[in-house]
Amino acid sequence: MPRSELFLAFLATAGLFACIPGPAMLYTAAQTLARGRLSGLMAVLGLHLGCYVHVIAAAAGLSVLFHAVPLLYMAVKFAGAAYLIWLGIGMFRAKAKGEEPALPAPGRKSSRRAFVESVTVEVLNPKTALFFVALLPQFIDPAASLPVWAQFLVLGTLVNILFTSAYLVCVLLAGAMVERLRRSGRAQQMMHRAGGAVLVGLGTHLALQRN
Repeated sequence: MPRSELFLAFLATAGLFACIPGPAMLYTAAQTLARGRLSGLMAVLGLHLGCYVHVIAAAAGLSVLFHAVPLLYMAVKFAGAAYLIWLGIGMFRAKAKGEEPALPAPGRKSSRRAFVESVTVEVLNPKTALFFVALLPQFIDPAASLPVWAQFLVLGTLVNILFTSAYLVCVLLAGAMVERLRRSGRAQQMMHRAGGAVLVGLGTHLALQRN
């Protein structure tokens, strides 16, 4: 492991980043508002597991490809943005066709869908890969007993756990709001549309970002 002072600096930095509101927090909140607390929790699990793809890629040095091949970065970015927009539009279409209630009771179908969608969203997010490439090397200690690739795995896992904890807080807060509004049919429609709007907005924001 890195030296103790370097490791403490890493924990402080990662913890600070985890507390900053970002797209992933909005995403998990949107899943909770549209499908219920269980689906929100499954979305968090999907993001958590999908993030390990980027942790392993960073450890293997694969994420550097996004710096070396800009076209690859752009392709993955637009694929992820299109997928988010498609999910958001799907929420509106499902509501319009009556395929699922606005705020469904927790069920296996909606929670399983949220999990699969969230894994895909995270894997198709090139910014996560670049985040690990930018952050982790600053806290790698070449003189440590662990090899560099193992330090990438350990530090990346800790970052993932910290961020997941923040996502859980968002889901619990959004879930409390859902429970209060579940009895109102009009509120259900508004929350379902809000979830879809957030996903479309996140996808559009990702597509329009230059970096």
